Amino acid sequence: MENNSLKSKVLYGLIWKFGERISAQVISLVVSIVLARLLSPADYGAVTMVLVFITIANVFVSSGFGNALIQKKDADDLDFSSVFYFNILLGIILYIILFLAAPYIAVFYHMPILTKVLRVLGIRIIVASINSVQQAYVSRNMLFKRFFWSTLFGTVVSGIVGIILAYRGYGVWALVVQYLTNTCTDTLVLWFTVCWRPKLMCSWKRAKLLLAYGWKLLASALLDTGYRQLRSLIIGRKYTSEDLAYYNQGDKYPNLVVANVDSSISSVLFPALAIYQDDRKKIKEMTKRAIQICSYILWPLLIGFGVVADSFVKIILTDKWMPCVPYIRIFCFTYGLWPIHTSNLQALKALGRSDLFLKLESIKKIIGIVSIVIAMKYGPLVMAYSLVVTDLLSMYVNAAPNKKMINYPFGEQIKDMMPGFVLSLIMALIIYPLKFIHIPSICILVIQILLGGGIYIGLSYITKQQALLYIWKIIRKK
Repeated sequence: MENNSLKSKVLYGLIWKFGERISAQVISLVVSIVLARLLSPADYGAVTMVLVFITIANVFVSSGFGNALIQKKDADDLDFSSVFYFNILLGIILYIILFLAAPYIAVFYHMPILTKVLRVLGIRIIVASINSVQQAYVSRNMLFKRFFWSTLFGTVVSGIVGIILAYRGYGVWALVVQYLTNTCTDTLVLWFTVCWRPKLMCSWKRAKLLLAYGWKLLASALLDTGYRQLRSLIIGRKYTSEDLAYYNQGDKYPNLVVANVDSSISSVLFPALAIYQDDRKKIKEMTKRAIQICSYILWPLLIGFGVVADSFVKIILTDKWMPCVPYIRIFCFTYGLWPIHTSNLQALKALGRSDLFLKLESIKKIIGIVSIVIAMKYGPLVMAYSLVVTDLLSMYVNAAPNKKMINYPFGEQIKDMMPGFVLSLIMALIIYPLKFIHIPSICILVIQILLGGGIYIGLSYITKQQALLYIWKIIRKK
């Protein structure tokens, strides 16, 4: 009975989490398209430069402690309250550091406006320090319906504000206010919808115990985020803000696709796996299922998007963004590997192996930094291509430990991922030549999308794909 109850809770949480990501990303897609048409690549490049530093600082308050609260079996109000106050103090300290460093960062990029931009947008760090504990409470108790409403309101309100300011000619400040409004609205909605409130108590001893587990995940997140942002930092400094904008936009749209599926499953998977942390067989079963379903859903979306990327950019974003097309195709492939990355890492976290998690991140980042050093002298596009090599190697690094931990070797994981990949390639080979037909681009885009979806589902049905049968079984039950 308890097992069935947990399955229902996981499925219920997954539905709400997926609904949250779908609604948020559909709205974000519309907002991004409107803003891309109203603003210049230089505006986007300026904000992206600043976000490099804010994103890294944000890791300190959003990673480590939150995961420790989820993983700890007997976390209570004293644990949550201690982390809450510690996080706020840390957020204020980080903001002061960024505030003082802002002029030097502006000089580094040769863009004086970045001083004010960083000081205003940096307020997100303090707000995020509150939000991270709220999110840990929601995830631990699998109350993902709360995420749905907070994300929905945050995305809608910030999108409206950003579009109004962009239309009125505020340029880069439209993006700054949009990002800041999103974080603040998200936090306020969670504050009023989640029943937990910090108590007037704090224990440094409890915080240290959580830190003993969380610091390794924090260090891992810092390594990963710093590495991910390193390419943006180098492109913004060595090349132009426009080059950085094309790189960033090329990353953004495939990421919107991935965030709907991979993030939904991984967000629900970690707290669910943490419950079964003493049952290795069950963890393997859940990890395997996550890779199968995630890969089956993601590959057709990403490969299909890569096929229609040029038509999409030309029609939706206008010709000024056409240089981002090759970046879109590169990121479509690298994001397709994420189900293996995230599922393996969530399993390690649930097993309490944050030490091994940190070790893997260190190995992957050494490989990545070497690739960046080699590629940076050849231009932004080659730097993007280097991601393909590093992500393929990182996929093996992430998967290798689970051969021993949960008896799930890398070869078996690849086998679980391949059906979606192969069927997606067949679909792509069929719909790609349609772009050469002499009819309006919008017609070609619509035909490719509809035909591609039909071909993929048809091939899945003919070959009796397990993931499709599993999804259909869930739908019928509900």
